[in-house]
Amino acid sequence: MTFILLFLGFIIGGFVIIMGGGGAALYLGILTSLVGTSPATAAATSLYTSIPSLLIGSYSHYRTGNMKFKYGNRMLITAVPFTIIGSILSKFIPESVYSWLIFIVFFILGIQVLYQSFHPSKKQKHLNPKVAYFYGTLSGLMVGIAGMSGGGPIVSGLLVMGLTMQEAAATSSYILIITSIVGFLSHASTGHVAWYAGTMLLIGAIIGAAIMPYLLSKYDPNKVTKVLRPIMGIIMIIMAFTSI
Repeated sequence: MTFILLFLGFIIGGFVIIMGGGGAALYLGILTSLVGTSPATAAATSLYTSIPSLLIGSYSHYRTGNMKFKYGNRMLITAVPFTIIGSILSKFIPESVYSWLIFIVFFILGIQVLYQSFHPSKKQKHLNPKVAYFYGTLSGLMVGIAGMSGGGPIVSGLLVMGLTMQEAAATSSYILIITSIVGFLSHASTGHVAWYAGTMLLIGAIIGAAIMPYLLSKYDPNKVTKVLRPIMGIIMIIMAFTSI
């Protein structure tokens, strides 16, 4: 089991840092299905597992020059408070209702990203505060309510605003560090942490997150975006259907 957790952590840590997520949603699945933890414990543990790899991945992204703080700070204005609000609301929202809300959000975002992949806009990058606030709110609610990292809405919003895949991945990792820490503290106060399983996943994720940003920076941004953007859209649609 230890080797399996390390290997899964490595794969998730490397992949999600490329795609701009924290991997908490994937860790949730592993912890509940493979390890057998309760949803409350899985929520707290998944955020604990994702934070260190986000820190390392963010530093690697920062050194490539792809991190756009202006965009990230706009999203954080709503992401942080709605993470706290979401953690409070999580006690009152039925799981079935939340599952359908997640389905709607992921499905719409996935379709939007896929549409952009095959109908790219020729407009220049623009910072629309309303767009940033909206996606920040969605991300914060996902972190607060279910213990997910909320990377999907963040990356989608950054792509909508015109960032390349590398820039979106780098900027989202910076945002998710803050929201994941806030979410972890909120969930840890109401649920236990599976320290051993979480730490094994964490170690593997750190290694994967440290390696992948450097490999990604060696390729042309436009080509990487062209390949990874539709993959991101497909993943979000798959996650939509697995949530119900």
